[in-house]
Amino acid sequence: MKDEMTTEPTERTHSPFSAIRAIDYTVIFVRDMAAMRRFYEEVLAFPLLRELSPNWIEYGLGPNTLALARPSRTATDAPTPAGSAALQLAFKVSAAEVDACAEELVRHGVALLSPPTNQSFGHRTLFFRDPDGNLLEVYAEI
Repeated sequence: MKDEMTTEPTERTHSPFSAIRAIDYTVIFVRDMAAMRRFYEEVLAFPLLRELSPNWIEYGLGPNTLALARPSRTATDAPTPAGSAALQLAFKVSAAEVDACAEELVRHGVALLSPPTNQSFGHRTLFFRDPDGNLLEVYAEI
């Protein structure tokens, strides 16, 4: 007997969200703006795109923008509690560059959560955290 509560999936014929083709920018809500800015500019050497205010800083990464912002700049969310990652970002490079990035992080005193590692799913990965505790990954397809 067929379950009467089972419903067939509805087919979406058109959604305005189908126009989305990429993530244009990512915002990291920061706890310590000075430490985060030093990290992204001095350790990761991301190019500063613009500073709209002391509470909103943007970096250009190819066609994308990465913004550091204090919560409440765009929403009234409370800051992420200490010890909790607000997000994970993965940055794609070549396989050789994964190792070079690891060496650069160590040179800057950044603790690696895992050194460059070839994963069974076809990536070479490197994991570390930014000053606010967000999980960052540098990876390459291998």
